[in-house]
Amino acid sequence: MRKTIYSFSLFCASMLALSCSDDSASDDFEEVNGNVEQKLIKSMSLVSAQDSDENESIVLSYNTNGSLNTITTGDDTSIFVYENSELTNISGGGDTFNMEELYESPYDAFETGDVLEYDENGNPELLEFREDEYDYDMDDYVTKLYTAELVYDDAPNPFYYTLQAGGLIDVLDGVQLNFSVNPQLPEIVQARLLFPVNNLSQIIYKDEEGEIVYTINANFVYDEDNYPTSATVTAVSSDYDDQDTFTTTFTYVE
Repeated sequence: MRKTIYSFSLFCASMLALSCSDDSASDDFEEVNGNVEQKLIKSMSLVSAQDSDENESIVLSYNTNGSLNTITTGDDTSIFVYENSELTNISGGGDTFNMEELYESPYDAFETGDVLEYDENGNPELLEFREDEYDYDMDDYVTKLYTAELVYDDAPNPFYYTLQAGGLIDVLDGVQLNFSVNPQLPEIVQARLLFPVNNLSQIIYKDEEGEIVYTINANFVYDEDNYPTSATVTAVSSDYDDQDTFTTTFTYVE
């Protein structure tokens, strides 16, 4: 694959995770969710209750064969290129499905974090990550250690079949988590380790002392197939005694 697909690794790293087993990402998803309806996301919208400048609309288009064609936001368009039905390139830019972007998080746990624990379904439930922050007393940047505790609803990852339509599940299925001698890109391995089979509904960030510094809660409304149609997301900062709320809506290909 060409380099551009790897530069877009945040796209899959944000939404994908898996425990360190010999099973593929698709095997784990199907084992947990069973014969779930296959739905492709057509659009998502995010509306902030505080600042309309933060509002965003994401539109996805598909080719006649069902493969993902483009992902468009107000500023960026990512174009998926295939050869013999295999994804070979993603041009354009943007972190459309970056978890922290979707949940308006101030941290980068899903880009750099290490998975410490998984739940019984194989979802990552405890991450450890580091952030460089400016210390005014020291007049310099210092590295601080944080953890992120993740909670999931009993619903399938709604992005799974959309990612599959873009060839990204095939990319993850090709990762060998036994870390054989075959070279593997760290970004793709990270994506493989961070693949949730269920739908993320809560993130609790804690500092080195175990004190809660930031909490994100997503209250989802689901359709008859257990796919989210909307959510109200509330983010609370303990450090600044601040709270933000936004809503997101999902539509799917008919």
